[in-house]
Amino acid sequence: MDRADICIVGAGHGGAQAAIALRQKGFEGSIALLTREKVPPYERPPLSKEYFADEKPFERILIRPETFWADKQIDLQLGRAVSEVDATAHALTFTDGSTMEYGQLIWAAGGDARRLSCSGAELEGVHAIRNRPDVDLLKSELDAGRRKAVVIGGGYIGLEAAAVLRKLGCEVTVLEALPRVLSRVAGEDLSAFFESEHRAHGVDVRTEAAVEALEGDGSRITGVKLEGDEMVPADFVIVGIGIVPSIGPLIAAGAAGSNGVDVDEFCRTSLEDIYAIGDCAAHANRYADGAVIRLESVQNANDMATTVARHVTGDPEPYGAVPWFWSNQYDLRLQTVGFSMQHDETVLRGNPAERSFSVVYLREGRVIALDCVNRTKDYAQGRKLVEARLEASPEQLADIETPLKELL
Repeated sequence: MDRADICIVGAGHGGAQAAIALRQKGFEGSIALLTREKVPPYERPPLSKEYFADEKPFERILIRPETFWADKQIDLQLGRAVSEVDATAHALTFTDGSTMEYGQLIWAAGGDARRLSCSGAELEGVHAIRNRPDVDLLKSELDAGRRKAVVIGGGYIGLEAAAVLRKLGCEVTVLEALPRVLSRVAGEDLSAFFESEHRAHGVDVRTEAAVEALEGDGSRITGVKLEGDEMVPADFVIVGIGIVPSIGPLIAAGAAGSNGVDVDEFCRTSLEDIYAIGDCAAHANRYADGAVIRLESVQNANDMATTVARHVTGDPEPYGAVPWFWSNQYDLRLQTVGFSMQHDETVLRGNPAERSFSVVYLREGRVIALDCVNRTKDYAQGRKLVEARLEASPEQLADIETPLKELL
């Protein structure tokens, strides 16, 4: 096929869901789902959890069975990386020089793991966790008997990887440059709790630990040098410091954007007949007080995909989904709803010492977000509070005997 009515670039959660939703909404035109990877669409969250830990084989993290795409007349093309978009001619050029025309384009290319810029960053044994090949390489390190791991970055990916590595018997050091882990996404109570949990499981968590260089024996990593010249020995390193959105071809084609490609409430870019969704799409989010943000979550990718499918099929509805996220570390299930940024008050609901509690974030007396650890009911009921921007007193919210739904 050298033309499709709709071309979808990227087959992660957003791209795959866009193709699925289009068929569910009755779209009968041709769909090409294009991915630079060599395998069918698969779930990304298990990469740093169950797949890494060998608790789920790859076949169990496929978004749909391999036969699904052909059954739905979705032309899944593997190993297809786009190098250029011609928005005027409605055409794509691939890295192998081939081309494809499109009627409408959905850009769901996601992003690439952000790399370290210090010396030694290209040494063998320095890894990211972004796709299946990344994790397969990490597994090969363990298969080779390497057990001394350094994780650079105390965000969700880094902490999830640390938890798995400890479960697999590795010696683990987590290096976070900021004063606390999860500082960009959570309040101090949650950060302190997870730092304590990881230390209790034997992880050497170091905050305000700035990396100066990676050291090696010529080709392979042997340690991480911190500012101040301390050396942390390492058999291998995992770098979890965020992503760089994959938007180069769209920006070169004239699309508006900088940190992500800008989209409107229907996920349309500034280029005619081109949408963008998922990690690479910068949008004004109502739950962030209208700030233009990129939201890196499965929820955002799936909901944006549905927004595009509805718009394409003549049933438009602006994107306005409440954001949510989850993380599994050890036997802890963290569920987050809303954005805690710009909160001016927090309420602790429950006791962190019992490993089951919630942190409620308020702004001007209204609930804007919750972080719930092993408290699924708080998460499910708190979602309604966030959607309603409910005004509630700290005393009401802190009372664990009162279900949150009773505050509505």
